[in-house]
Amino acid sequence: MSDEVLVDVDGGVAVITINRPQARNAVNGAVARGIAAALDELEERKDVSAYVLTGAGGTFCAGMDLKGFLTGDFPVVEGRGFGGIVEAPPKKPIVAAIEGYALAGGCELALACDIIVASEEAKFGLPEPKRGLVAGAGGIMRLPRRIPYHIAMEIALTGDHFPASRLYEVGLVNHVTPAGEALAKALELARRIAANAPLALAATKRVIVESADWSGDEMFARQGEIINPVFGSKDAMEGAAAFAEKRAPEWKGE
Repeated sequence: MSDEVLVDVDGGVAVITINRPQARNAVNGAVARGIAAALDELEERKDVSAYVLTGAGGTFCAGMDLKGFLTGDFPVVEGRGFGGIVEAPPKKPIVAAIEGYALAGGCELALACDIIVASEEAKFGLPEPKRGLVAGAGGIMRLPRRIPYHIAMEIALTGDHFPASRLYEVGLVNHVTPAGEALAKALELARRIAANAPLALAATKRVIVESADWSGDEMFARQGEIINPVFGSKDAMEGAAAFAEKRAPEWKGE
């Protein structure tokens, strides 16, 4: 994609790497555009069913590039928001693999993902208030939907760093790994996800994401609009046939 964002596709999984280790992978305009461009392409590819988002050089992302911000380099892409992802996360499942820091905008990138894997040395936080700013890239909206209110308030209002172990305790982090092993675990999860039918994955994710806003009276009707086409798909027939024939399914995304 670009020097700032690397993409590697293998086995149905695309690894998207923020590649500014000299700046602790701080997000500038080039990174935002690179992530957006990668997702625009990968969302259309039938050979990709899941993503891993990570950072180069032993850290995930230290947030927005404040030096760039001062010179007018805003890391926002129209239609996708900060980092090219937070306002329009991908339809396909995405796993964050976190080493080192996931701070400010970096934490908000992680919150835009569906699953979070972090090493035991990883640190999370929303330190924007310490710089006279506000975590406006989804952090203070998504965080209280993922963890208890009072813990979300402590993280957002103190601006302090919190270890992966603490966020695992409250359910924000799915898996904590030894240092240096977050990417391997994230890839393992992504490959297990990518082994499933792509249409079923996309529909499942969409229902989970959107159903929080549905009323009890409409939820099954709304769900039906999304999942009924899956039951009539070629992949649904293939899944049943593969089960009956005791073989691995060959998904077509159709």
